[in-house]
Amino acid sequence: MDTNPFEDENGTYVVLINDEGQHSLWPSRTAVPAGWTVTFGPDTRQAALAHTESTWTDLKPRSLAATYR
Repeated sequence: MDTNPFEDENGTYVVLINDEGQHSLWPSRTAVPAGWTVTFGPDTRQAALAHTESTWTDLKPRSLAATYR
């Protein structure tokens, strides 16, 4: 049985971002879905998580965050 590529501690990952500023940890061997752009990696899962935690500090989508300024 294959391991889940989204949960592989030894896998290589990229960090994606969409137009709303939302981030996603993505296996580097998996095609990037439409509407998303690579902003970090490829690197280890831990490095990708650390990057996401340090850069995605406001979890609200951009369209929603703009209404609260």
